[in-house]
Amino acid sequence: MRGLYAITDSKLTPYHGVVEFVKDALRGGARTIQLRDKDLSDFEIYPYALDLRHICHIFGAKLIINDRVELAKTVRADGVHVGKDDVDVAKIKQEFDGIVGVSCYGDIQRAKAMEAKGADYVAFGSFFPSPTKPHAAVVDKDVITQAKQELKVPVCVIGGITAENAKELVDKGADLVSVISDLWLAPHVEARAREYSKLWIS
Repeated sequence: MRGLYAITDSKLTPYHGVVEFVKDALRGGARTIQLRDKDLSDFEIYPYALDLRHICHIFGAKLIINDRVELAKTVRADGVHVGKDDVDVAKIKQEFDGIVGVSCYGDIQRAKAMEAKGADYVAFGSFFPSPTKPHAAVVDKDVITQAKQELKVPVCVIGGITAENAKELVDKGADLVSVISDLWLAPHVEARAREYSKLWIS
């Protein structure tokens, strides 16, 4: 896994327009889309998850569902992403035949433990103050370098990332750059996605 990892947001990518938002991101080179919603039920989200899986696969990209393992299984998503308070990774791997990503904040030891349990990628952050999670602690960027030295799985970065500051994180070894606000609030989502995608072209 590598490249731009775009995360949907119920306010910035409302469901009546989420497919078009995601299409624009994919046209700009996004390689992974995460469907993230903290409010609606699986039943309410289901049709949008199906639409996004279809669109992602047309573009050769992956669809990850945030937190909702059962929904990911039902729509045959490519993966699921879980955080601090979610079910055990080893248990998810037993039930779900797909990618499992785990939030590790700034904790290398947690990342090592999650990798040992079968996590397919680990995410660190916030690296900058985040409008989506304003109370998230800011993580030292050197955790990326350490993670690349000590882990075999891809390293994802998140939190306050913009097209201007992302290069620093990629230069430190980030495989995946997760973006919410800076992508969806851009005047032209496709063009902004392309800015990010160019970071991995050497």
